[in-house]
Amino acid sequence: MEAIEELTLGPCASSQYLRPFRLRYRQNGTQKFWDFMRTHDSVSILIFNTSRQCFVLVKQFRPAVYMCEVERHHPQDFQSKSQDSWSPLTDPLPATAGVTYELCAGIVDKPELSLEEVACEEVLEECGYNVPISSLKRIASYRSGVGVTGSKQTMFYAEVTDQMKTGEGGGQPEEGELIEVVEIPLQDSMKFAFDESFPKTMGVIFSFTWFQSNIVPQLLEK
Repeated sequence: MEAIEELTLGPCASSQYLRPFRLRYRQNGTQKFWDFMRTHDSVSILIFNTSRQCFVLVKQFRPAVYMCEVERHHPQDFQSKSQDSWSPLTDPLPATAGVTYELCAGIVDKPELSLEEVACEEVLEECGYNVPISSLKRIASYRSGVGVTGSKQTMFYAEVTDQMKTGEGGGQPEEGELIEVVEIPLQDSMKFAFDESFPKTMGVIFSFTWFQSNIVPQLLEK
């Protein structure tokens, strides 16, 4: 995961994931415009392994996060790159600058599948657990990236056991995925959630907090 090399920055003429647009509109008599991206909606899944009382997360290299760090550390070098041609990054950061901890998640790009079916597929592909649709609990749907994409993400909760693990996970290499499965013990989860030395998504923080309020009381009653 950390063997990142031959980094080259260049134009994105077309993408199957992002479509840039500019909206012109009038609001309260004032003419305005806003640039935005259209992208897929997505699902995310908070996975809790009841056999070992731990959360199952994924860890992966995110190029967008990496390039934000490159710009933060070397703003002049980044700004000098042309968007019309390819140019190498001459002073790259270590790959760890772009690695984040996340919930198991995936885009919704199969119209024939329900959100629950997409979620179960992602759990199996990324984390190796075979989860029945009936065991999923819907937590919430919310807008992510409201200033840029406005896409909707739907979060689910799934309890798994060691017996439900049928594979190693890790994503689909043929689609360029390289995912590491990570376990966070329940007793360490809130400390982990707010420890900024572990880069993570807001979904991790929100879902761990939700778990404390909605699931932990049930565990204490058992």
